[in-house]
Amino acid sequence: MNRYRQAFPGRHTVLPVIHVDSLEQAQQNAGIAREAGADGVFLINHGMADEALLHIHGAVADAHPSWWVGVNCLGLAAEEAFTAVSPKVGGVWADNAGIEEGEQSQPYAERVLAAQRARAPNCLYFGGVAFKYQRPVEDLEAACRVAARYMDVVTTSGPGTGHAADIEKIARMKRALGETPLAIASGITPENVGGYLPHADSFLVATGISRSFTELDPARVRALVQRVAASKG
Repeated sequence: MNRYRQAFPGRHTVLPVIHVDSLEQAQQNAGIAREAGADGVFLINHGMADEALLHIHGAVADAHPSWWVGVNCLGLAAEEAFTAVSPKVGGVWADNAGIEEGEQSQPYAERVLAAQRARAPNCLYFGGVAFKYQRPVEDLEAACRVAARYMDVVTTSGPGTGHAADIEKIARMKRALGETPLAIASGITPENVGGYLPHADSFLVATGISRSFTELDPARVRALVQRVAASKG
């Protein structure tokens, strides 16, 4: 069984993204997400050192020992992140998985996979493919087929922060990935998530469920979780 499915046996997962600015703020927003029924959270740093983010992660994970808490360390490449995380980290998300769909060899992806296996074998890898602000992908299906060999969850986005992904893009990626899980990391809202439910497995959401850059909106988090939970597709 895919390790993602061992962690998240349901058809879909909702993982609110917390833009961390302090331990107290991270703890408060993690509590909002958990009370709303989210499957876990990602913590991400903007203007905060990666070491500080990982320290805060440890405190949040300790406060929620039976709940999934991942990180996106914006100052670290995926290979570096896997060498830095503690066993408490449920998953590492990297915006750029370094997949080169036109190449026979994948040296960067191989290094990331080796680091994950050696240093964090129980930590899921959410790797960015056709992701915002990264290089354009020339062959979407080929990129997905390559990526499926190197990560637990292929993770994509719309064209920018808060911008929804084209549904046809998501459908194409999922067809190419087959059983490999697909996550969307921008533009998801309680109002539009229904269109993505037949194709995507996981939703990494900040803007669409927040009342400010750093604060989740409890009512919108709950609405998203309920909308996803109500789906059977």
